Amino acid sequence: MKIVSDKNNLQVLHEDNHIIVVNKRVGDIVQGDKTGDKPLSEVVKEYIKDKYNKPGEVYLGVVHRLDRPTTGIVVFARTSKALTRLNELFKNRETQKTYWAIVKNKPPKTEDRLIHFIKRNEKNNTSKAHIKEVPDSKMASLDYTIFKELNNYFALEINLHTGRHHQIRAQLAAIGSPIKGDLKYGFDRSNPDGGIHLHARKLIFIHPVSKEEVKITAPVPTEVIWNAL
Repeated sequence: MKIVSDKNNLQVLHEDNHIIVVNKRVGDIVQGDKTGDKPLSEVVKEYIKDKYNKPGEVYLGVVHRLDRPTTGIVVFARTSKALTRLNELFKNRETQKTYWAIVKNKPPKTEDRLIHFIKRNEKNNTSKAHIKEVPDSKMASLDYTIFKELNNYFALEINLHTGRHHQIRAQLAAIGSPIKGDLKYGFDRSNPDGGIHLHARKLIFIHPVSKEEVKITAPVPTEVIWNAL
């Protein structure tokens, strides 16, 4: 995919009058939080303001988020009309989301559908995947396929059917295959950059205004194991 811009470390994957899609890096937070760190949404606003010489405040709507240690596709809305329609698309699961993950422990099957009941723990910001329904849990479903075997690691392609808190991380941990670098979910050591090997690789959705199909693919981070793919 042609990258529109790489200015100020912002990798823009798609841009038009209504939406802007960027490739999030490890450590970026999508929206402001209690850390006070500068969020990706502000970086994108500055990019738009600078590129189009916009006076005053730039409108930007946050459509969805990715966990701070993950990388990949994040969509923002540039108009309120686009935000309303994109919110509906994501809420109603009218998008196709594909992730790549690197794990050390080979999953039980080469490909499988995982169905769990996810219960979130607000105190420590984690989720646990249960085999059977438990109080306050939500059903979570994904498909995975091992698409490449690397030295000591396995690369999985994951298609999400639901969008639960830390879903992929919790479900892979539940089958004994935590994501590389993910200490929170049982991997034995952290990555040097503090991230985890989980990447929002592809996204397909209908454009909120033009109604045309949009297909986005995000390049993986420049890093030894990702490069092997």
